Amino acid sequence: QKMIMEATAYSCNEGFIGGGNLTAMGQDLRVDPMAIAVDPSVIPLGTKLHVEGYGEAIASDTGGAIKGNIIDLHFSDVAQCINWGRRQVEVTILS
Repeated sequence: QKMIMEATAYSCNEGFIGGGNLTAMGQDLRVDPMAIAVDPSVIPLGTKLHVEGYGEAIASDTGGAIKGNIIDLHFSDVAQCINWGRRQVEVTILS
């Protein structure tokens, strides 16, 4: 299944702004940085996704601003988040 979604970016290295090093599912972002925050009513936690321009990752996090067809992609580096910005991407549900 494919869908177009709005994608933003976040980093566990944003200091007090970030949500910490662990996702809602307990994934340690310092060890495995590829994570996607989703609205679990749209994409269930644990779903494997492919995001255009980002790659494959697990929907392992949630966020207060992540509602509906918005996803938030984790990057290790804050500069990568700034470069990503906010964009429309094709999201493919793999499993």
